[in-house]
Amino acid sequence: MNQLVATNEAGDAVTTSLAIAEGVGNPHSSVIKLIRQNTSDLEEFGNIGFEIQNSKSGAGRPTEFAILNEQHATLLLTYMRNNDVVREFKKRLVRAFFDLHQKQKVPDMANLSRLDILAMAMEAEQGRIALESKLQSVAPKVAFYDQVTKADDSISVAQAAKTIGTGRTRLFAFMRQIGWVTRYREPYQAKIEQGYLDVKLGSWNHPDHGLQQSVTTLVTGKGLTKLQELWERRREIRAVD
Repeated sequence: MNQLVATNEAGDAVTTSLAIAEGVGNPHSSVIKLIRQNTSDLEEFGNIGFEIQNSKSGAGRPTEFAILNEQHATLLLTYMRNNDVVREFKKRLVRAFFDLHQKQKVPDMANLSRLDILAMAMEAEQGRIALESKLQSVAPKVAFYDQVTKADDSISVAQAAKTIGTGRTRLFAFMRQIGWVTRYREPYQAKIEQGYLDVKLGSWNHPDHGLQQSVTTLVTGKGLTKLQELWERRREIRAVD
């Protein structure tokens, strides 16, 4: 992410420790250190994502950097000593987040024509019909139990976490950080197509609300191998720091 603020795969507005270090004129190592020292405070506003960036020449040591949401970045800057450069950067960052939020706003219904509204309604209805048709093709309507459609080697995230040596909640947080699942713990289509994740589709009849569907994330054998590799790499980097 080269720009100051961008949208990640989950649709959240984020910045990075690299962008902040450049903006305030501090070494990136000192910014990462400050983040590590205040992780518990920062994570009151959501999990912090960490990624690795290789050096441009390929000869240097890879750099670990943090992905921060708006609250993370705002709080982090309050922990920095104020000077003219830091104050100017704070204003730039606030404007960047504000501008991105403006671009993400849902269109004002009052300014839409009747034809626009009708087109949006038709598109939504077509999407609903397509989803219902897909669910019916893979899972019959049954009461109070799941109909499973999955690869033979797929396991639950809880089982994957036990294999790796961590907890289910922590592994889900890590999978979201590396862009495997959404904030709702559902897999991104790209990871399914790569063969790393699968889904269990379930349906049941609620006595008041009728047919209900559920989507459960599963980890394939290939995905478990990749997760173990990424988890171990993350552990090694933290050990070095």
